[in-house]
Amino acid sequence: MTSILFVDDEDSVLQGLRRMLRPYRHQWKMTFVASGQEAVAALAEQPFDVLVTDMRMPGMDGVALLAEVMREYPQIVRIVLSGHSSKDTTIRSVGLAHQYLTKPCDRETLERVVVQALKLRETLLDQTLGQLLARIDSLPSLPSLYAELITELRSEKTTINRVGDIVAKDPAMTAKVLQLVNSAYFGLPRRISSPPQAVALLGVDTIKALVLGVGVFSQFSNSAGACLDHEAIWEHSFRTAAAAKRIALTEGVARLDTDEAFTGGLLHDVGKLVLSQAFPERYTDVLSRASERGIEDVQDERAIFGVSHAEVGAYLLAMWRLPDPVVAAVAYHHSPNSPAAVAFAPVTAVHAANVFANRWPGEKGRGSSIELNMEHLDRIGLAHRADAWREAVEPLLVGESCWSGSAGIAT
Repeated sequence: MTSILFVDDEDSVLQGLRRMLRPYRHQWKMTFVASGQEAVAALAEQPFDVLVTDMRMPGMDGVALLAEVMREYPQIVRIVLSGHSSKDTTIRSVGLAHQYLTKPCDRETLERVVVQALKLRETLLDQTLGQLLARIDSLPSLPSLYAELITELRSEKTTINRVGDIVAKDPAMTAKVLQLVNSAYFGLPRRISSPPQAVALLGVDTIKALVLGVGVFSQFSNSAGACLDHEAIWEHSFRTAAAAKRIALTEGVARLDTDEAFTGGLLHDVGKLVLSQAFPERYTDVLSRASERGIEDVQDERAIFGVSHAEVGAYLLAMWRLPDPVVAAVAYHHSPNSPAAVAFAPVTAVHAANVFANRWPGEKGRGSSIELNMEHLDRIGLAHRADAWREAVEPLLVGESCWSGSAGIAT
């Protein structure tokens, strides 16, 4: 039975949650406490699978509680359920919570988030995946510049200029980020020449995703896994990210979902980089098999490694404590039905974007046989939107490259 700890300083909220979730009393063991201090005491007395907490509480607030739980009980799913978080508080919680929900929240949404989060952990704790990763000498580390950026964002004194100054510390990173920002994909009205300008116009979350993506790919650019064309994977990843963001914008979802779709698209193939670096000869075999049949290499990855790049990439991002929707988008971008989604989510956007990007005639050595998972789209009631998504992303996929062309993407 799943054990959940609910934390909120308003008794009326706790009572409302008790009433709303009563139908789940045979599935969930639920504990309700009125402060961060009481939550810490409860955690010390018994194990929990999930923490659902408010943010603005006297004494120990949500940020402090999340940090404590992340440090002492990293296996617990951490969910924010709050209606009063300030922008500063939300920014400070970046990397501390797996999911963010706003009050009022219906029980179906809360159930979906809890079930999907636990399902994701089950996937990442798969025995085959664990055995494979145990044979890898070292997994890549979280890019230091990204880690510094996250630390700055958690500061109560952060500003756009300070975020820009962190990016500017690395000349190579600055050049790449500005190159991306000035590409036609973002369709900005004027040329951007400084990181603070880029942050102001694109927003912190998009800059954060770009810094992470550039940092991740740079770690592999000179690796021993020469069987992969890193430039081609980066091109494909950026196209997928841009298309995923466009699809999310087309559906009018929240800004957070849109940003997470972009990040998920940017990192959806990072598992390929890990596998090719750790097992270059075996991954060369994967690519050869895929090339012979003209299809995506997921089936061959499973045949040779027992898992695919999707699970490997998701494990890495989970280890780096990226938000659950980003990790899920990477884990399930080939099989969006796996988490039993019932509504549009970043994984939907990344799945569709990856399919469309793979069909782009300019993609080097990529298969065009993968199809949209219509069962997933039917389940979430959006099968009729597939053609509209395809039309929306087409201008992003027919340009000459990530760095030129006339197509723009709204931010």
